[in-house]
Amino acid sequence: MSLASLSLLLLAGASPSAIAAPRLDPPVMVATDGANDDPDAQQAPAVQDRNDIVVTARRREERVQDVPIALSVLSGETLADSGAFNVNRLQQLQPSLQFYSSNPRNSAINIRGLGAPFGLTNDGIEQGVGFYVDGVYIGRIGASTFDFVDVERVEVLRGPQGTLYGKNTTAGALNITTRAPSFTPEAKIELSGGNYNFIQAKSSVSGPLSDQVAVRISTSGTTRKGTIYNETSGEYLHRQRNIGVRGQALWKPNDAIDITLSGDVNIQSPDCCVQYYARVGATQRATNRQYAALATALNYTPPSTNPFDRVTDLDASINSRQEVGGASLVANWDLGPATLTSVSAWRYWDWQPQNDRDFTGLPVTTVSQNPSQQKQYSQELRLASNGANTLDYTVGAFLFHQTIHTQGSQVQGSAASRWLLSGSDALNPNVLNGLTSTNTISFDNTSFAVFGKLNWEVAGGLHLQPGLRVNYDKKSGFYESVVSIHNSQYDFVATADNVAALLAAKPVGAARTTFQNQINTLAPQRYSPAFSDWNVSGDVTLSYDFSPDIHSYATYARSFKSGGINLSGLPLNSTSTGVDLSTQTVKPEKVDHFEIGLKTQFLDRRLTVNLAGYWTEITDYQATVNNNAINVIRGYLANAGKVRSRGFELDSSFRPSQRGNVYFNAAYTDATYRKFTNAPCPPELSGGSASPASCDISGQVLPGISKWSLSFGGEVNAPVANGGQVYFGYDGSYRSRFSSNPSASAYTWIEGYSLSNFRAGYRKDDFNLFAWVRNAFDQQYFELLSTQSGSTGLIVGQPGDPRTYGLTVSKSF
Repeated sequence: MSLASLSLLLLAGASPSAIAAPRLDPPVMVATDGANDDPDAQQAPAVQDRNDIVVTARRREERVQDVPIALSVLSGETLADSGAFNVNRLQQLQPSLQFYSSNPRNSAINIRGLGAPFGLTNDGIEQGVGFYVDGVYIGRIGASTFDFVDVERVEVLRGPQGTLYGKNTTAGALNITTRAPSFTPEAKIELSGGNYNFIQAKSSVSGPLSDQVAVRISTSGTTRKGTIYNETSGEYLHRQRNIGVRGQALWKPNDAIDITLSGDVNIQSPDCCVQYYARVGATQRATNRQYAALATALNYTPPSTNPFDRVTDLDASINSRQEVGGASLVANWDLGPATLTSVSAWRYWDWQPQNDRDFTGLPVTTVSQNPSQQKQYSQELRLASNGANTLDYTVGAFLFHQTIHTQGSQVQGSAASRWLLSGSDALNPNVLNGLTSTNTISFDNTSFAVFGKLNWEVAGGLHLQPGLRVNYDKKSGFYESVVSIHNSQYDFVATADNVAALLAAKPVGAARTTFQNQINTLAPQRYSPAFSDWNVSGDVTLSYDFSPDIHSYATYARSFKSGGINLSGLPLNSTSTGVDLSTQTVKPEKVDHFEIGLKTQFLDRRLTVNLAGYWTEITDYQATVNNNAINVIRGYLANAGKVRSRGFELDSSFRPSQRGNVYFNAAYTDATYRKFTNAPCPPELSGGSASPASCDISGQVLPGISKWSLSFGGEVNAPVANGGQVYFGYDGSYRSRFSSNPSASAYTWIEGYSLSNFRAGYRKDDFNLFAWVRNAFDQQYFELLSTQSGSTGLIVGQPGDPRTYGLTVSKSF
C-alpha cells in the first residue's frame, strides 16, 4: 500500500463507524433492521410499520406512498450494498435517471431525458434537475460528483417541482438527506478493499455535548488504481483519489426549535476522464484529410483499435482535480399550526483540470482546459402547516446568488496544421504550432422566487393541490479570447480590438490566407452578454385515495427554465473576424407537463406497485450547436423549436417474508425533437465544403436516452445458529441502445447493455461482512461516444468500468 493510500485510509477511518443496518428492502424502499426477526412471529401491523417510509419530498414529513409525485427512495444501506457511492452510480438503480460525465465539470443529470443539453458544459445556463443536500441547492452539477458521506436517503423526484423547491426544477430533483446528529452516542465504521488496489473507508461518530447540543463528524476516503493504461506516461488513468469530511452541530434548546450548523469539504484528484480511439466513420472531408490518411501522413498508429483493451497513448496531462465545500445553517421553529424553516448556505467549487482534447498521441491540441471557481450564496424561508388538515400549505421565498470565474486556455501543437487545415498551410507545422487562445470568462447569476403549494381535501380522500411560483432571474457575463502565436515564422497577438487591423495588413495572397486560417482556428473575440426576465409558473394536482393503500393522482404543470447566456465563445460572423452577437443569449424553456399515477400496496403492504405515465413538451429547448465550425471544441447554445418526452414508469417490490425480497423497476422513455431545424449536423454530413451549416433533425431522438431502462434484483437470507444471518443479493440493470451525439449518427449509437452486481455475506446485530462483485460478467460498454473536433471521422469513447470485486466489513458501536 502506498503512503498516500495509507494516509487516506487513516484519515477516513479516524473515527469508528459502520454501515447502517443491512438492506432488506429493494431500492424503491427504505430499509429497516430486521436481521434477527423471526418470520414465524410476524404480525401484520409490524409489517405495515416497516413499510411506512417517511420522506420530505413535499417539504414536510409524509409517508412516501401518500405523496402524489413520481418518487423513488434509496436508503443509505441500499447505496452501500449496491456500491452506489456517488451520483454516477445512481442511474443503475433508477431507470428514469441519466447521468453523463466526460469529467466533473462536463456533467449532466437528466430525468426522463430532460434537464441539461448533451455535450460540453456552458456556464451560462441553468440545470433542469435540482440537486439538493440537506435542503441546500447545489448550483453546478460538477459540484455534485463527490462521494456520498453518511447518507440517510436519496429521494429522486420526477417531473417539475418548482412550487415546492427553492430553485425552479423543470425536470425533477435529487434530494439527499444525510444522517443528523444524535443525542445517543453512536459510532460507525466501514472498510472496503478490492481489485485495482481499491480501498474505501467511511466513518462517523455522533453524540451529545450537552442536553441541548449534539454533533456528528463523518469522513469518507476512496482510492483506486486506474483502469486504462497510458503507454505515453506509463500511468493508469481513471484512478480514484477522493476524500471528504462533514461536520454537523445540532442545537435543540426546546422541543419547538432545532438549529443545525453544517460544514463539509471534499477533495478529488483523479487522473480522469479519458476518451480515446473507439472507431472511425467517413465524413464529408476530402479523403486525404480524413483520419486514416492523416494518421498515415503523420506516421501515427494508435496502440490499439479495440477500446476494451483499455490502452491509450494520450500525450497531454490528464487530471480532474476539484475541491467542493461549504457551510449551511438550517433552523426549524415549530409554531404549533405550522413550522418555519430557514436554510442559509454558502458553497464553493474549485475546478483545476487538465485534458487531452485531440484524444490521440499526436500533438494536435496539447492544452484545452477551463479552470473555474464558483461561489454561491442562498437563502430560503419556508412556512409549512403541521399535521393533516383539510387545508395544508407550504409557502416560501428563495434567493440565490452565484459567481463563476474561469481561466480558459487552448494551445495547438505541431500536428495541428496537418490535422485541421487544407492546402499549403496544412504542410507547414508552424502555421498552427503554438497558436494559443487565453480566455477570461466571468458569470454573475441572481435569482429570486416566491412559491407556494396548497393541499385542500375537497371531500373524503379527494385532494386538490394547486401551486404557484413567481421567479426573477438576472444573468450577466463577460467573455474574452486573446489569440497569440510566437515562433520563427509568425508572431502576433490578436484581440477583438485589433484583429480587423491585423487582417487588413495582409490584404492579399498566402499571408492573408494563413492569418485567416489561424484566427478561424482560434478566434479572438470579446462580448458581455446579459439576460433578465420574470416568469410565472404553476401546477395543479388532483388526487384521490381509494383506500389507505391505493392512491391515484393527475397533474398538470406549466414551468420555465430560465433563459441563459453563451459563455463558451460565439460563432463567427460572415467576415470571420467578428462574432454573431445575436447568439449571446438563449430564451427560457417553456414546459407543459401532464402526468397520471397510481400508487398501490397489497398483501399487508408486502407488495408495492407504483405506476406513472407522463407527457412533457418543451418549447425553446436549450440545445448545443456548432454552426458547422469544424475546428470548434466547445459549441454554443441555441433554442430548438420543440422537444417532447413521454413515457411510463413502474416501481415495484415484493417482500414475501423476512427471508427475502425482490424488486423490479422499469422506464419507457420516448424523447424526440419535435422541431429542431438549426441543429448541428451528424459527423457523416460534416466537414466538407458543401456540408450544410445546420441540419433539420425534427423527429429524431434526443441524445443519451434509452427507450427502455430496467433495474431489478433482490435478496435472500437464512438464520444461522449463533443468531446471525447469511445472505445473498443481486442487483441488475439494463439499458437499450441510445444516441451519444446531439444529432443522431450511425457512428455514435451506444448499444444496449446490462450490468449485474452480486453480494454474499454474514451479518449479526451491528456487524456486517460481505463479498461483492460488480459488472460480474465484465460487460464491455461505453458511457459516452464523442466526435473529435475537425470532422476527421475519429470517434472516441469513454468505457465503463470493468468487472470489480472486493470485500466490505462494517461495525457500529
